[in-house]
Amino acid sequence: MEILAIFGPTGVGKTGVAIELAELLRGRGEDPVAINCDALQVYAGLETLTGAATAAERARLEHRLLAFVPVTEDFSIGDYMPLAHAEIDAALAAGRRPLVLGGTGLYLRAALAELSLRKVPAESSESELWSPATRHPTRIFGLDMDRARLYQRIDARTEAIVAAGAVAEARRADALGPGRSARKALGFDELLAGDLELMKRRSRNYARRQLTWARKIPNLTWIERTELSDSEVARRMADEIGLAV
Repeated sequence: MEILAIFGPTGVGKTGVAIELAELLRGRGEDPVAINCDALQVYAGLETLTGAATAAERARLEHRLLAFVPVTEDFSIGDYMPLAHAEIDAALAAGRRPLVLGGTGLYLRAALAELSLRKVPAESSESELWSPATRHPTRIFGLDMDRARLYQRIDARTEAIVAAGAVAEARRADALGPGRSARKALGFDELLAGDLELMKRRSRNYARRQLTWARKIPNLTWIERTELSDSEVARRMADEIGLAV
């Protein structure tokens, strides 16, 4: 069974698309499961700030490796990779379709491939961050949209996160003494400082870096979704992989 991966910048709508794709797959008798590859959505207690799938969204599509690490603990790609491999292998062994979902490029690679964690000297020719070889047959989709529309979505998403209680969430995490990696969550320090505009600007800059990273991924199928709904994007993906829907 082919793994399906969905990558894209913050605010582009990856979770909504994955849920709609899961509905299509279930209509064909499949049992999909989402496997998170976002480096910050692993933290319990930062779900609102990091834009993790809500309880309602998880009721529609099971998510693994989401909000399971205490915010006080550090968690690295070396911790993540064996867990992601185990989740993917277990899903495939059970006949379930893994949907690898997130916006951290290196975590996506670690989930799908055998990533060497050794340090590469700066002068080395091994500069490529991605190898075409994956552990299992995989189709990778990249979501993109008109920049102005994307930035509007990011700004609106930031305001929605604040309205949903992200400031109180960040304060609770800060009081607990967050680990170094958890504190890197986009917006953590900005919300503590009350600087919403800086959070928006950093989020837009991060989206640009995510899109740059995506261009390093070989065999990625881009879907320009500016005028497409989540369900239309999911149907486009289904067509690409040859599913009759």
